[in-house]
Amino acid sequence: MAKLILKDKFMDLVKDGHPGIFPGLFTDKNKIERLAEGEIVNIYSAKKEFIAKGYLGVENRNIGWILSYDNEEINQNYFSKKMAKAVSYRQKLFMDPETTAFRLFNAVGDDIGGFVVDYYDGFALIQWYNEGIYQFKDMIYKAINDIVFPRGIYEKKRFGNNGSYIKGDSFVSGERMDDNFEILENGVKYIVNLNDGAMTGIFLDQREVRKVIKDKYANGRKVLNTFSYTGAFSVASAVGGASETISLDLAKRSVEMTRNNFEANGIDLENHSIIVDDVFNFYKKGSLNHVTGEYDMVILDPPSFSRSKDHVFSVEKDYKKLVENFSVLLKNNGILVASTNHSKLSYEDFEYRVTRGLRNNGFRFRIEEKFTQSSDFKWNDNFEESKYLKVLVIKVYR
Repeated sequence: MAKLILKDKFMDLVKDGHPGIFPGLFTDKNKIERLAEGEIVNIYSAKKEFIAKGYLGVENRNIGWILSYDNEEINQNYFSKKMAKAVSYRQKLFMDPETTAFRLFNAVGDDIGGFVVDYYDGFALIQWYNEGIYQFKDMIYKAINDIVFPRGIYEKKRFGNNGSYIKGDSFVSGERMDDNFEILENGVKYIVNLNDGAMTGIFLDQREVRKVIKDKYANGRKVLNTFSYTGAFSVASAVGGASETISLDLAKRSVEMTRNNFEANGIDLENHSIIVDDVFNFYKKGSLNHVTGEYDMVILDPPSFSRSKDHVFSVEKDYKKLVENFSVLLKNNGILVASTNHSKLSYEDFEYRVTRGLRNNGFRFRIEEKFTQSSDFKWNDNFEESKYLKVLVIKVYR
């Protein structure tokens, strides 16, 4: 077990609970470079005072995560204790008959950076974000099996080059999930697949946003859902009484997955279109033909960064323009749902981009509601990036 000396200038940062271990934190750079992924390190002050214990694992800008501020053993009991605490925090969700899928363990929000666990109606999916934490996989598997009692465990490794997904069979143990498995979220049915590439079919962190759209904003509205993926927002809107939905996504496979979600809820597709197109091409081709004020609700939930044949999109650079383009398609008193999961963009900066885009069009507006990720996606108050989701529901006046 390595002993590392913390630089004085970072003493308060670590003592105050920042969970990341990053380059430059310690006095001996050469010693860090000789240590292996997954190695446990004890962190001391220059006065040999014990500060914290962590592990090494390269992930984005970090080279590891703090595990404990007590000088405790990092063993099976440690992981089981953390998993039991996480499960206890989510007991209301386990008891909710209308929701059967949610985040079970959320990295630094539940005290261990580098992995998350999602629960899909009896099945557990682990997502590993660095090779270091993966060295503890057997203890984490056991903690899940002993405390959650899942029907089966799946995993996705996201520690390839530059944090890329490593392809392969995601199944770990137990029972295999059916390819098209049905889960419930606030009474709405969605189809998921835990062994079909990097994604599962639904982003669970948007649960509360889909609920408010279904319960409060969708009824009687014509909805344009851009970057629609498997159409989860569209389905929630349709269940909530939307008169018409248009699901727009570049991926061809989104058509079948979106159709499956509508059919799972017994919704006829007659008034619900699924369009395969680049969102930006869709706007450009239709900008002269679209009737200004065609939609009652527009949902913008792009990836933080994307590249297509014709466009490169970055939330930081291009979200304001995205709002300018698509808000003109709203009717008077229409609803704009603007969302991003860009962890490095503050809520204030995101809100500025959205509202600047509306003002550039000369629109008046009122922010009706603000959301971050659902409560099961627990965050660490000392690590701003863990509270990553930002969603604004805005009424727009033309």
